[in-house]
Amino acid sequence: MKSRLNVNGSVREFEADPATPLLWVLREQLGLTGTKYGCGIAACGACTVHIDGVPTRSCVRPASTVGANEKVVTIEGLSPDASHPVQKAWVALDVPQCGYCQSGMIMAAVALLRDKPKPTDRDIDEAMTNICRCGTYNRVRAAIKVVAEGGNPRVAGLAIQHADGSVT
Repeated sequence: MKSRLNVNGSVREFEADPATPLLWVLREQLGLTGTKYGCGIAACGACTVHIDGVPTRSCVRPASTVGANEKVVTIEGLSPDASHPVQKAWVALDVPQCGYCQSGMIMAAVALLRDKPKPTDRDIDEAMTNICRCGTYNRVRAAIKVVAEGGNPRVAGLAIQHADGSVT
């Protein structure tokens, strides 16, 4: 029996066992591979997507529990051309190292900034529970603050020299 999901603004059909995590439906059946598998126990956050605006760890949420009227947004649906302010701040501050966890980090940061447009350090600590094995936490915090302050990377307080010689 086919099921339906509203993903990134489009209703998509899929067939899966009722226990199949949303992550695997997104990646394997719908071809949305930006959402990553990290741990399978909702600890790391690499699989974070939004369901009706709520950051959700898709590795433990069975796809069968997502209602047809609920809106799922993945990293691909955040912005078709990486123009979302959080994505732009991530690029401006060279946040990713290996990048594996970053789609989940970005999705968590977007939800934080929607709920608290001017987050404190404590707000950031409470909302950003994703794990980054490369330790990019300081840059993640700086990028969130850049977005909160209107997008100027100079407010981050980081002196990042880019390959083209420019400094952010």
